[in-house]
Amino acid sequence: MNDFNNVNSVIKVIIGLKVKENSIVLDSTVGNGNDTEYLSSYLSSKGFIYGFDIQQSAIEATRARLSSIGFENFQLFLDGHENIDKYINREIDFAVYNLGYLPKADHTITTKSETTIQSISKAMDMLSIGGCICIASYISHDGGVEYRDVKNFLKSVNQQNFNIAEIDFINQKNFPAHLFIIEKRN
Repeated sequence: MNDFNNVNSVIKVIIGLKVKENSIVLDSTVGNGNDTEYLSSYLSSKGFIYGFDIQQSAIEATRARLSSIGFENFQLFLDGHENIDKYINREIDFAVYNLGYLPKADHTITTKSETTIQSISKAMDMLSIGGCICIASYISHDGGVEYRDVKNFLKSVNQQNFNIAEIDFINQKNFPAHLFIIEKRN
């Protein structure tokens, strides 16, 4: 079992609980492809990954990473995650968001509250019953504006339709990410 030493380790545990071999999954911010590759390890030829990023280098890195392990059931889109509904027209079982900026790249290119909330709302509409969305939100890249906006949006969601939780590593330095977990109820 993974140690719970950061948000990404918790996301991996949730992936292990929620993603099945035939799951349809969304990585809304593929970045360097870490989450996308990890998701692929749970999928068979019946599963599928959709991936989005606004940076060509992120799409290329993720495509290379998936190709190097022989995973073929994916589509990557050079577009903002707020446009997921233009490309995906079926239910998804799991989605992951890793907000902020692409590590080792231009830190002025970041996710933004407005488009992130649009995307999360659309992903929630696409989510299958029992499906899950994990959102890693960093409070350091924009003074916490996106984190607070996403949290306020999620607080307004009807509890009859979704279970929503937040995990915060309260004893860690350097502004660790917060994790929002959304599960669609029956």
